[in-house]
Amino acid sequence: MIIVLTGVTGSGKSELAIRLAHKLNAGIVNADAFQVYEELNIATAKPTPEMMMEAPHFLFDFIPLTSTYSVAEYQEDLRSAIATLEKQGKNVIIAGGTGLYIRAGLYDYEFPTLPEVDLSSYEALDDQNLYQSALQLDEAEAKTIHPHNRVRLLRLIEMALGGQKKSEIKSSQIHKPIYDVHFFGLEVDREDIYIRVEKRVDKMFQLGLVEENRRLVEKYGRDCQAFRAIGVKELFPYFDGKITLEQAKDDIKKNTRHYVKRQETFFRHQFPIVWAKTKEDILNGLSIVV
Repeated sequence: MIIVLTGVTGSGKSELAIRLAHKLNAGIVNADAFQVYEELNIATAKPTPEMMMEAPHFLFDFIPLTSTYSVAEYQEDLRSAIATLEKQGKNVIIAGGTGLYIRAGLYDYEFPTLPEVDLSSYEALDDQNLYQSALQLDEAEAKTIHPHNRVRLLRLIEMALGGQKKSEIKSSQIHKPIYDVHFFGLEVDREDIYIRVEKRVDKMFQLGLVEENRRLVEKYGRDCQAFRAIGVKELFPYFDGKITLEQAKDDIKKNTRHYVKRQETFFRHQFPIVWAKTKEDILNGLSIVV
């Protein structure tokens, strides 16, 4: 049995995944785009080593910070983890909030091999001009991407320059799951989740967010793909003396709230999720589908 446990940032997915794993003899597979990276612990709210000891965990903390990691690579790794757990006779809990990863891994997506394209001129653009370039090359798809999501915009540009517009590919395909999957989500009131975001960010700073990020930036520079995570990039202006620490903290909270809104929209339109108000509702209702 494969269960997807998703929901917005801060809704309590990691803790509930462990409770479900105990109940169902399951392993937990990460579906967060930034928790795959080594060393980046506080900003990504990665499960602690103690939490990971409570149940088998897969696809956490295994990609070096200096490496890039694509949706296509995640698709392959997720399917491999599912096969491993099934061979062990265990159920699978896919837990995380990166909807694009979940959809790519569980649905019949194919990632075409593209001709090599020089993106250096686009990579040098600021966010606004990069977004405008994407609009010119594939307007329909660019409008579905947040103007500051450079990874997806560059991928769209790469596909268009390689002769395969993503919008044209999508319009000709209807994707279906390749597994029998049960989707569950933790539904939290918008105001309540915003309060949780405030507390979550405050706790990150208490745990040493600034010190961890400063150490990693000094060690690796600022160009790592992983440093696009919320909670990292907002500290760069502070490190440069351009804003105060309180301003950086406010920026992290603001960007997290915006991310929550985007997650809510994606989940409600992309997956057949059974939403529950509390963790107990999911645990009690699980017997209906198993």
